[in-house]
Amino acid sequence: MPASSRIFLAAILFRLFTALVAFVANVTFPPWQDQRFTVLPNTPNAFWDAFARYDAGWYHGIASQGYVYGEGGRNNLAFFPLYPTLMRGGGTLLGSRQEDFYFAGIVISWLAFAGAMVMLYHLARLDLDEKSAQRAMLYAAIFPFAYFFGMVYSESLFLLGLVSAAYAYRTKRWAWAALPGAAMTATRVTGVLALPGLAWLAWRAAGADRRDRLKAAGSLAGSTVGIGLYCIYNYAASGNPFAWYDAITYWNYEPGGNPFTMPLAVLRALATRPLSYLDERMAPYDTLNTLASVGALMLVPLIWKRFGVGYVLIVLGGLLLPLSSGQLEGLGRYTSVQFPIALALASLSGDMRHGMLLVGSAILYAICLALFVTVHPLF
Repeated sequence: MPASSRIFLAAILFRLFTALVAFVANVTFPPWQDQRFTVLPNTPNAFWDAFARYDAGWYHGIASQGYVYGEGGRNNLAFFPLYPTLMRGGGTLLGSRQEDFYFAGIVISWLAFAGAMVMLYHLARLDLDEKSAQRAMLYAAIFPFAYFFGMVYSESLFLLGLVSAAYAYRTKRWAWAALPGAAMTATRVTGVLALPGLAWLAWRAAGADRRDRLKAAGSLAGSTVGIGLYCIYNYAASGNPFAWYDAITYWNYEPGGNPFTMPLAVLRALATRPLSYLDERMAPYDTLNTLASVGALMLVPLIWKRFGVGYVLIVLGGLLLPLSSGQLEGLGRYTSVQFPIALALASLSGDMRHGMLLVGSAILYAICLALFVTVHPLF
């Protein structure tokens, strides 16, 4: 069996195993709160509801009913269109019942995750040996917040677009690179912030060849089609091409602040009063989000040394903007899609070091998964 097929199958089996762990957590621990929606109509289900928490309800609303613009308040334009559009298509094919759109979202997430693992392996092999490339996939799959890749969330689709675009630019597949790049910018706003890093990869791959540079520039321009079309849609719906940004701010995200203010406050509290701090309502979740993002930033020098500026720009672009928003929620899943982290960890030497890192990550993965599916505020 070809390596790509083996990896794809292994990734699907891993998602199935994670789903079973989520089910066990859901039937063992009581829910922390009532999120007021279920996958099956008015029928709680310990297995299926584990896939649909928090933002999954927004994606379902877009898939089943479309976008609804509401001026001066929260609205679903904050959620970029590719993932819910695919959910809409899949849900319609399945029958257009409430659960059909959720089922479609699960299938899309699982398939995108499996595809992303295949592309990550091929990308890793450009710099790493076979064993290290396999480790990179493991680090990506069991990152503490990687459970989002199997949920009704857009993270797996975004990761597939980002990794595929990086591979295409590094291997000078200019025409193909525009497609995953456009998909990426149509999936999350942070896709736009990955473009400087991808541009660096493209420039290095093109070298001094003028034709390759022009093709790379055209491909990068094509990558903006995703967000460009969404801005056009926003203008048609609201008269403002950036209505999606206004919608995001109603969740108290205000980008542009000092990106280190909130993480430093958490680290200071952990250092000076750990027990009293962790007893506060949101402290455990803020701590997990903070440690994920700070840990990623601490790996930046290693990423620079082993893989160059392009991967560093991708990580910084994906993290510094959400860090500057004044919110800690979501930082874990924003970090989970930063594939250079997995590559950097896989590039380290020492089997014992890798064993400890993988076991530690798997433990945190299980804890975070259990918290998420029991509706704790870890989203």
